Amino acid sequence: MVQTSNERSRIDRKRLEILRGAAGEFRRRGFEATGMRDIARAVGLQPGALYYYFKNKQEILYFCQDTSLDRLLQAARRVARLRVGPAERLRRIIVEQMKCMLDELQGSAAHIETHALPPRLLEKIIRKRDAYERLVRRIVEEGMPRGAFVKRDPKLVTLAILGAMNWSIKWYRPDGAKAAQEIADVFADFLTRGVKR
Repeated sequence: MVQTSNERSRIDRKRLEILRGAAGEFRRRGFEATGMRDIARAVGLQPGALYYYFKNKQEILYFCQDTSLDRLLQAARRVARLRVGPAERLRRIIVEQMKCMLDELQGSAAHIETHALPPRLLEKIIRKRDAYERLVRRIVEEGMPRGAFVKRDPKLVTLAILGAMNWSIKWYRPDGAKAAQEIADVFADFLTRGVKR
């Protein structure tokens, strides 16, 4: 059966809704303890209906990681083209990543739980993750000789920034006192200031 563009669009929207529900369940229970029934219940589907969209929770995890990395890559490429200085570009990338992780994925560790993926899917995620890291590192590298950032090992600086952002999933709670946007702004200001000259 050939799907129409409207049907494909409806399926894509439903898959994103499932992703958000699954991310919330992964955050609350952990990936290993979350079952397909838990995910189905979180999005108001019968367990059997969930299998129409995803074969298993590894496929949901892959979709979660793949979708968030696509979004981050798209944002990083867009920011890289802006006619602003390296510090402002780095700040904007940090905000985009924090909003993706905390708002769209509800602070779920799903975007970093790569150990649960089969090798074939893991390779795809690692390629995208590395491409994203290179885009962020390029901005850091560009800012050093121009005097925007202190001269340090750009790879280590980039990994420190990404690591600080990724750690936020350990303490973030969607129902906490700070909204995702506010946290994103604080992280962006603090992390960017940390590398400035």
